[in-house]
Amino acid sequence: MIPFRISKDEVNALPLGQFEGEIYLIDQADDVQEVVDFLEDQPMLGFDTETKPSFKKGIINQVSLLQLSTPEQAFLFRLNEVGFPDSVRNLLEKENIVKIGAAVHDDIKALGKLTDSFYPNSFFDLNDELKKVGFHNVGVRNLCAMVLGMRISKSEQVSNWEAEELTEKQQRYAATDAWACLEIFKKLRKDGYLDALFKS
Repeated sequence: MIPFRISKDEVNALPLGQFEGEIYLIDQADDVQEVVDFLEDQPMLGFDTETKPSFKKGIINQVSLLQLSTPEQAFLFRLNEVGFPDSVRNLLEKENIVKIGAAVHDDIKALGKLTDSFYPNSFFDLNDELKKVGFHNVGVRNLCAMVLGMRISKSEQVSNWEAEELTEKQQRYAATDAWACLEIFKKLRKDGYLDALFKS
């Protein structure tokens, strides 16, 4: 039975976990299409973005990184290097691919600022949807603890996502956030927790 609420202490008592699959960093425009071709064949993708933090009032940076994950592979698009290619935008607009994230509204809004037209489709926001079925605590860290029984590190959250090179820790953190969203969704759907949301 999955608990619908969890305390900070309970989260901190859990073993640390992270994405252990292959990570692909896409920082060259020439590599984008091959990755998109692969991702277009996936029925579901974990989704997240990262933005370089700003510590000055009134200054907001553009989104730096887009993460899309399958159960075994995570793809990190360095948008500050490759821009927001049409092929990636089209992928996020496809109705037949479910993109699963947490608090996706902010991510979508940030991506929309990179282009003149963006019509995202088939996004599933864990935070919004899981409140409807009784979850009191949401957010990737809490949901990971409740659903997957592990604690994920947030230590890289406010690191420099526009650094010349992303560290192994940054890449693993970014991949974990997207992958975890996918795994949470898969487990909840398998265990019947999302049945009420998909009745039509």
